[in-house]
Amino acid sequence: MAILVSLLTTAARGLLVENFIRKTRQTDTVQEKFLRTLLQAHRETELGQKYGLRDIKTIEQFQEQVPILPYSSYEPYIERIVQGEKNILTADPVVYLTLTSGSTGKKKMIPTTRRSQNTTARAALTGIGFLSEALSKQKRQFGKLLVTNSVKIWGRTSGGIDYGPSSTGVLRMDKSLYKQFFAHPYETLQPADSLARHYVCLLFALRETSMRGTIANFPMLILRTCNYLERYAEELIRDLDQGTIAPWLKLEPEIRVLLQQQLSPTPKRATQLREIWKSEGRLTPKLAWPNFSFVATARGGTSDFYFERFPAYFGDTPIFGAVYSSAEGMFSIYPDVNVDGSVLAIESSFFEFIPEDQWEAEHPKTLLATEVKVGQCYRILITNYGGFYRYDIGDVVEVVGFYETSPLIVFRYRRGGFVSSTTEKTTEFHVTQVMQALQQEFSLPLEDFCITLSENDFPARYLVNIELTSGYTLDNPQAFLTSFDRKLQFVNTHYEISRRDTIPPPHLRILSSGSFGIIRQRQLQKGIPDSQLKFPHISEDRNFLTGLPVEQEVEL
Repeated sequence: MAILVSLLTTAARGLLVENFIRKTRQTDTVQEKFLRTLLQAHRETELGQKYGLRDIKTIEQFQEQVPILPYSSYEPYIERIVQGEKNILTADPVVYLTLTSGSTGKKKMIPTTRRSQNTTARAALTGIGFLSEALSKQKRQFGKLLVTNSVKIWGRTSGGIDYGPSSTGVLRMDKSLYKQFFAHPYETLQPADSLARHYVCLLFALRETSMRGTIANFPMLILRTCNYLERYAEELIRDLDQGTIAPWLKLEPEIRVLLQQQLSPTPKRATQLREIWKSEGRLTPKLAWPNFSFVATARGGTSDFYFERFPAYFGDTPIFGAVYSSAEGMFSIYPDVNVDGSVLAIESSFFEFIPEDQWEAEHPKTLLATEVKVGQCYRILITNYGGFYRYDIGDVVEVVGFYETSPLIVFRYRRGGFVSSTTEKTTEFHVTQVMQALQQEFSLPLEDFCITLSENDFPARYLVNIELTSGYTLDNPQAFLTSFDRKLQFVNTHYEISRRDTIPPPHLRILSSGSFGIIRQRQLQKGIPDSQLKFPHISEDRNFLTGLPVEQEVEL
């Protein structure tokens, strides 16, 4: 297995990375070729015939003939795909329907074909190649990793197509590839219960002393795994010692039997971990795996807020963004560790960018990949083998540089994801910057936070809802709130202007311990998969935090 992982990473570094870098030197050519090939492949689909794809010869023609459409315009076609109809959006058969999380909006079903999935796998392996190169420069090494995503599908449509979360589709469709990188059996990803799945993944991974890293969709999920490792350290060590699986876990009987057959006592490893646990008073990834070399998870957006807590578990371990993607498509690939900018995935989709001055236009003018400007924010459009054309996912990205001739982008926020007391439009990016700075200023790690608006004021005041990390207290909440107000005015000029005249002073609400855990549980009960849970840090829903006990409320 170790030899196969080595061969795969060597191939990724030697072939995929070199090829990708070469193509970034001719971005326009690569993008135009991708579009031509895709239009040729889809010319006889129902949507292809509607928009005359067979007659399109240039990018300009494509932009004139094919409108920018929201998901709602695709829904009638997708409903027919669900029933089993073919050649609707894609020429290739739809083999999986990705159900989006719905944590930031309405749930959507996204068609996946074998060809569209191949582009995802290619980008992922290219990312592994970049990671391997970056680690080698730091005298670190890529190797087996911990993954806790579920591989259980949610169901099958009347047309016989499996559906479920994006990560489930990826891990199932390319099972033979990805399982080579796991530090635990593929079967550990099968339990339906989240805690049980995390526990058995950790149990088997702890046997692998040479494990190198861990990966999860979002930083919050990485922290959750660390919390499980700390909380259940004693039980995990006992199970390692005895070769058992905790009887209190909610494991399906057949999965328990299957996993138990692959588990044997490892008393030497258990003794080693027990000594660490007793001497350090806790068990963390950095303590449990001496060769731990990387963490792979989403960067940009609200990630920096959670990264503030990473050193307690990982020390100075590099954080790698892997790829920036969604159910709808692959957007970019990270070329290095500890960087937020990622290279546009020019082999995966055809991209267009809507500049800010066009966001309210009925027919916005778009820019191509080489036409964007550093320091500017854009809405990003994708056209790819999933059957979407000039699709506006709503993500706002900032261009932070160029890699050869391809832009380096950072996800900032989802358009429409803001709060406004008047017209100031405070985004998640704004408040995350502020809360990250406040944690540093007050040496106070927060469990989480969410900015909402008051119900009975007009204009509404900002409610700064925070939960303190266990064991910490906020000695001067008044100073904390004053600093929040000042910092938000600095990062959002529109808030500063409105605060002078109309927006009343904010209130700070310190919530009881476990409050945000309750909110996440509510989201899971709505059907959002735990591996795709994106916690909103701003909400215009005045009832979003209803029912949570407030320990202290402070006003300016």
